[in-house]
Amino acid sequence: MKSKIRVLVVDDHLMVRQGIAQLLASAPDVEIVGEAECGESALALCDTLQPDIVLMDLRMPGMGGMAATGALRRSHADLRIIGLSTFAEDHMVASMIGSGASAHLPKSVSFEQLTDAIRRVAAGEILTGSTGSTAAAPASNLSGAITGQQRRVLALLAKGFTNPEIARYLGFSVSTANYHVGAILAKLGVSNRAEAAAIAVREQLIDEFDL
Repeated sequence: MKSKIRVLVVDDHLMVRQGIAQLLASAPDVEIVGEAECGESALALCDTLQPDIVLMDLRMPGMGGMAATGALRRSHADLRIIGLSTFAEDHMVASMIGSGASAHLPKSVSFEQLTDAIRRVAAGEILTGSTGSTAAAPASNLSGAITGQQRRVLALLAKGFTNPEIARYLGFSVSTANYHVGAILAKLGVSNRAEAAAIAVREQLIDEFDL
């Protein structure tokens, strides 16, 4: 028998947490293993509960969802995170993906959309759209879609720079670096930084003049 997808729900509003947990309880292949009210609690619970998926609220007191996502991805390489917020605007989606999330959805998504996203993310997909769409455009057609600033970010990414290091080098905030990295992954249709770097070199999307 196939094991269930273990999910941790993180949101500072009790009713929201309980509502999501109760909703997902009816999914036959999903198990809610715990709830957390902030990013700090999520980090502690992930150490003990070992979930497969974390449903992460973006805005919370203390450590917010974006910071918690980055911290969790650094300490739990196999963990998959789905960001949730009241409004999943494109820049938020890109920023969360850049922080290490596999998807970012509005809290208004239907039960079917949420469970579909959980299953797809658990299977290893990266959902780059605000409604759970997957980017898959050929990299060879994207050289014009990558902006000048993103070329500089991509060049540093290919050199192995972390998002904070990219931010310091280019003189902008970490959240801006997160946004650009997420946008680059979305435009290239890849799931991680290594794949983006490989495509950048193979397709000659960057050169020494980008730095």
